[in-house]
Amino acid sequence: MALSRFGRAAFGHTGHPSEASPTTVAGEPGPHGSPTLPPALDGAAVQPAAAHVYGTVISGGRVIDPASGFDGVAHVGIDGGTITAVSTQPLHGAKTIDATGKVVSPGFIDFLSYEPNTNGAHFKIGDGVTTNLGMHGMQNGVFATQFFDAYRGQCPVNFGGAFSDHWVRYQKLGLNVGDSASPDQISSLADTFEQELHNGWLGIDFEPEYTPGVQFDEIKALAQVAQKHGVPCFFHGRYSSHSQEHLTVPEIIRVAKETGASVHVAHLPSTGGTWDIQSALEQIHQARAEHYDVTACMYPYSYWATYLGSARFTTGDWQTNFQISYNDLQIAGTSERLTAATFPGYQAQNKLAVAYAIPESSVVAALKDPMVMIGSDAIVDGTNNHPRASGCFSRVLGRYVREQHLISLPEALAKMTILPARRLEAKSPALRKKGRLQRGADADITVFDPHTVADTSTVENPAAYSAGIEWVLLGGQVVKDRSGVIEGVNAGQPIMSSV
Repeated sequence: MALSRFGRAAFGHTGHPSEASPTTVAGEPGPHGSPTLPPALDGAAVQPAAAHVYGTVISGGRVIDPASGFDGVAHVGIDGGTITAVSTQPLHGAKTIDATGKVVSPGFIDFLSYEPNTNGAHFKIGDGVTTNLGMHGMQNGVFATQFFDAYRGQCPVNFGGAFSDHWVRYQKLGLNVGDSASPDQISSLADTFEQELHNGWLGIDFEPEYTPGVQFDEIKALAQVAQKHGVPCFFHGRYSSHSQEHLTVPEIIRVAKETGASVHVAHLPSTGGTWDIQSALEQIHQARAEHYDVTACMYPYSYWATYLGSARFTTGDWQTNFQISYNDLQIAGTSERLTAATFPGYQAQNKLAVAYAIPESSVVAALKDPMVMIGSDAIVDGTNNHPRASGCFSRVLGRYVREQHLISLPEALAKMTILPARRLEAKSPALRKKGRLQRGADADITVFDPHTVADTSTVENPAAYSAGIEWVLLGGQVVKDRSGVIEGVNAGQPIMSSV
C-alpha cells in the first residue's frame, strides 16, 4: 500500500541546565537566580554607551536567561535583529515594551514539529515559539533544497528540519512500511542522507514503529553517516505496546553504542516510557554516565494522537497493546468518542484520533527529569489536530509550573530554550545565537504573564491560541503583541546545518 502521512504521537554532555530556583511567586526572580548579568556571546559588540538610543527596549521585566542562570529584573536593548544590552539600569529606546510584572525569556524552540504552514506557524508564535524545527522528519518535498526554497522569505517563524528516513525510502526507493531495504538500497539511502546534510538538514529521523520493515542494519548504516558529520539521530521508537515498550529505549541506545552517534528519544512518555517511565529514564541516564550522547523530549499531555490507518492501529491488537478500548479514542477536533461500530469507517478515512493512554504519573516523572526537553510533536494543519499543536509550551508554564509547582520557571524555560539549542548547535551555527538572552544573541524573545499563561486548546478545539503570551519578537521584529499575532510578517530565517 502507499505510505500514508504518519501521525506523530540535545543537549549533549556539554549542555547542563542552570541550577533551578525553588518555586516562588510567579512574577518574581527566584532566590538562587544568578545576580551577575548574563555574559556576552563570543564576538558580541561592546555594549553601547549610556546615551545610546536602542531600536527597541524591553523594560523592567523578570529576565530569565537559562543559559547563564541569570534571573532578575532587567532591561533588554535591541538593535536590528540582535540583543545589544542586558542591563539593570534603564535604557532608552525608539520603541519601548513595558514588561513590568512579566517574564522576558528567549523565544521557545520547538524542535519536534513539522512543516511550518502559515496558519500553524501563527499558533506556534501564539504559544511563544520563535523557532520551528521538524526533527521528526520533513515530509513536504522530502529533500532539503525543496524545503528551504519553499519557506525562505515566506515563513512567520525560523524553520529547519531533519532527513526523514521513512519518507525518503518510500519516495526514492518505493519501499512501503513493511518492506526491508536491501544492502544496495541501504547504501543508496546513506548516500542520499549524506548529500542532504550538505543541503541543510540538521539530522535524521527514524520511526520504526510506523515503518516496521526498517531493520537495525538500515538504522545503523545511516546513523554512521550522522556520526561522521556530528548530527543527531531522532527516534520515534519501535514499540509503544504494553508488552514490548521495554525494548524501545535499548534499541536506540544500541545505535549510540555501536556507531557513536548522538541519539534522541522523541516523546518518551508516549513511546518507550508509557508504563515504566522510571526504567526508561534510568537506562538513558546510565548510557549518559557511560558517555553516550542520549537525550529525550516529551509533550505535557496524558494522551497521544495518531492516524487510525497507521501501523499503531493495523499491527497487532491495539486494545491490548495500549491498554485502551474504543471509548478511549476520540476524533481530534470533535467531541466524538469511538465505538466498535464507528471505528472501521474512521480508520478507512485515516482520521487522527486522540488516545487517552498515558498515565499522568509518566508525564510528571519525565517533566521532572532535568535531561528531558519539550517538543510538541504537532503543528496546526486543518482541524484534525492534537491540542499540543498550539498549547504545548504554555501548558508547561501554566499547569505544571504555576498550578502544580512541579518544576521551577527557570527549569521549564531551560527545557524550551537553551537545551534544544545546545542539542543541535554543534552543526548549526544559527542556533548558537538562539535560546539565550545575552548580548550578541539573536533577538528572538518571548514576553509572557506568569500569572495567566495557559494553554486554551482542547481535543475538541485544538486550534486555540494560548493565554498570557503577550509579546513575541523574532529577529527584533514584533510578530505578536497584546492584540494578537501580526499577520503578514514573515521574519523566519532558515536554520541549516554547516555540514
